[in-house]
Amino acid sequence: MAEWRPVLAVAAGTLLLAGCTAGAEGNASAGGTPKAGRNTGAEAGPGPSSSASAPATDEPYTVAGGRAPRTRAEAIAFVRGITVRPDYFGTGFRKDEPYESDPAEWAVLGQDCVWHRRSLPATALASLTRRFVLPAHGGKGPVHVALTITVHRDTVSARRDMAVSLEEALRCPEQQLSDTERVRGLYSRADPFSEARNSIADDDLTESGEYLVDGEKGALPFDWYKLRLGPVTVAATDRVGAGRGKDENTEVSGNVGQGVGLTAAGIDRRYGNHAGATAGAGASTAAGVGTEGTR
Repeated sequence: MAEWRPVLAVAAGTLLLAGCTAGAEGNASAGGTPKAGRNTGAEAGPGPSSSASAPATDEPYTVAGGRAPRTRAEAIAFVRGITVRPDYFGTGFRKDEPYESDPAEWAVLGQDCVWHRRSLPATALASLTRRFVLPAHGGKGPVHVALTITVHRDTVSARRDMAVSLEEALRCPEQQLSDTERVRGLYSRADPFSEARNSIADDDLTESGEYLVDGEKGALPFDWYKLRLGPVTVAATDRVGAGRGKDENTEVSGNVGQGVGLTAAGIDRRYGNHAGATAGAGASTAAGVGTEGTR
């Protein structure tokens, strides 16, 4: 796991899920999900902070039970109220089109190993995907990033979702993303808080493989990161365009992992166990918060 630590927020909790599927640890993406620290400062951008930070605690970023959304309306306000800036993923990123998904749907991997959009099950309250792109430039293909925040009905449902995600790479090492896109050679790994690579969230999951597009030669890097913060999951995928060298691909992977960490830190700052009293119980306060990406 990368040693980068965002200078953000305060949090608490413990962790429960661990495991690993095909693929040796040494094959894991060099980027990884970043470790995270906390301080009492305001939310910062992805770059290093000049302000002094307090020592990192031994607690993960999380969503406190009393602050978690309880209804679909609260959950939709929650996911739309969380800031996700394009520069979380590196310089030059901007909003992609279409930008936001329907929060009443999410992606499901079918028994045929094909991804489909489906209505949310009873175990989930809202799921919002935002898409970003680093445009093609100088003979280098675009980098597409999709980040999804999902509010589950309770922590047990979120843990089950993490477990299903971990198993999917084993069940479907090759997956169809769309009519012309697929990924193959997938392997995944999960770590509980404070073990191995994870010092950031209640649960940590990474998945890597190769991305292929019909009509284009060669395979490209594909990475997926997923964190659990109490009943909330934060996941991001990156699809790297052709023409980028190994070092640049590694940098993209690390930056996307960093963006997931920044998003998790922002959620914890407002809804974690140590969040200020102004956050209030549940997510009802999120409805009135204006943030980038909110419709």
